[in-house]
Amino acid sequence: MPPSADHDPDADWSLPGWLYTDPEYYAVELARVIRPSWQIVCHQNDLAEPGAFHTLEYLGESIIAVRGDDHEIRAFANVCRHRAMRLVEGPSGCAKKLVCPYHAWTYETDGRLTGVPMRRDYPALDLAENGLARVDLEIWRGFVFVRLEGDGPSVAEMMAPYDAQVAPYRFEEMQTLSPVRLRDRAVNWKNVGDNYSDNLHIPVAHDGLTRLFGKSYAIEAEPWVDKMSGRLVDRPSDNPWERFYQTHLPPVPHLPEANQRLWLYFKLWPNMAFDLYADQIDFMQWLPTSPTTCVLREMAFALPDDRREMKLVRYANWRINRIVNAEDTWLIERVQQGMASHSYTAGPIGASEVCLRSFARKIRERIPEARLHRAPAAGWSKFPSRLREGLGEGRNAGAGDIKPLPQPLPQAGGEQQ
Repeated sequence: MPPSADHDPDADWSLPGWLYTDPEYYAVELARVIRPSWQIVCHQNDLAEPGAFHTLEYLGESIIAVRGDDHEIRAFANVCRHRAMRLVEGPSGCAKKLVCPYHAWTYETDGRLTGVPMRRDYPALDLAENGLARVDLEIWRGFVFVRLEGDGPSVAEMMAPYDAQVAPYRFEEMQTLSPVRLRDRAVNWKNVGDNYSDNLHIPVAHDGLTRLFGKSYAIEAEPWVDKMSGRLVDRPSDNPWERFYQTHLPPVPHLPEANQRLWLYFKLWPNMAFDLYADQIDFMQWLPTSPTTCVLREMAFALPDDRREMKLVRYANWRINRIVNAEDTWLIERVQQGMASHSYTAGPIGASEVCLRSFARKIRERIPEARLHRAPAAGWSKFPSRLREGLGEGRNAGAGDIKPLPQPLPQAGGEQQ
C-alpha cells in the first residue's frame, strides 16, 4: 500500500502514547507493519562460498540466507518440514548440506529435500513438495534483505530517490568490519526510529555532534526513506577523539570532494538505518520483542583499506558514536517511561519535523486506530471501526469513539504494503 498523497488530518499530532505500550495494538502492528517489511540480514560478501549462511531472528521466526552450490543466494525458514526443528544454530556458518539435528532429514543449499531416513515409512511424502519454505529475498547494492510476506515496494524502489547519492560509496565491494552485535533496549521499537529521525534534539542533547557539525545538520523525508546529514566543521573540537577524527581523516579517492567530510544518515521504512561516513558505513535495525522492548541489531562495513590513519580514524569514529549512542539510550528510555503516563496522549509535531510526520502518516494509513489519542476498549482489533470505515478522523477521539460492529476484520497480516 503506497503512501497516500492526500492530506493527513492528523499531521500536526504525533503518534499517541498508547501505541508504545499497548499489547493489542502491538500485535496488529507486527502483522501490518513489520511482517510485510524488508529486513537486512548481511552483506553478500559474508556469503562468499557455497554453503555459507547467515541467520536473522525476529517475530518468532528464524530465517536463513544461504549461498547455493550454483552460487545463488536464497532465503528459507530455518525450520525442518518434518517436526519443525531448527536446522542451524548461531548467527552464521557454512554447511555443504542442511541436516536436521533431530531426525537427519537433509536439504540441499537450494532448499530441496533430498534425504529422509526410513523413506518408505512415509508413503504419502512427496520430496519435491517438502523442500524448505522459501522467504522473499532481495539483494540491493550488495546487501541481503528478506521479507516474511507482502508485495510492497522493493528496497531498490524505496531507496531510488537517493540511489545516485549512495552509488559512489561502492557498497557492493564492502567487507564486514565488525560482526553482528545485539543490544537489548527497554523501549518500544518505534521509539528508536523516532529518535533517529528527530532533528530538534541534536543541539540540545548531543554536544559532540554539535561540535562536529556546527549548524549544518539537516533532514528531509521521501516516501519510504528519511535522510539526515551533517558536515564536519574545520574548527578543531575540544574533545580529543573528535579532534583526532577531524584532523586525521584521510582522503578517500572514490568519493566526491563534497562527501569527504560528510556524515549521511538514512532511515529506511520502517525500522532500519544506515550511517555513511567516508571511512565506513554502519547498519542498524530495531527489532520489536514486546510492546515495550526491542533489540538493536548492528553491523559495520568498509572497503578494504590498510592505511594506519584509516584504522585509527575508524576507532575514533567508534569512540565518538559510543557517546552518541549512550546519550540516545538515556533519552529514549525516559521517553518510553513518559509514554506510559496516563497524562500523555499525543503531542504536537512542528512543521519542520518532516521525518516524524512521514512515519506517523504511514502508521495511520495501515492502522487507522492509531489516530485515536487514547486506547480504545479491549478487543477493538477483532472488529471494524468507524475509523476503518472512514466515518471519523480521530484527532480528538477517545475510546468511546470506536463501536464494535458484528463482522470480524480480515485476518491481521493480510494487508499489503
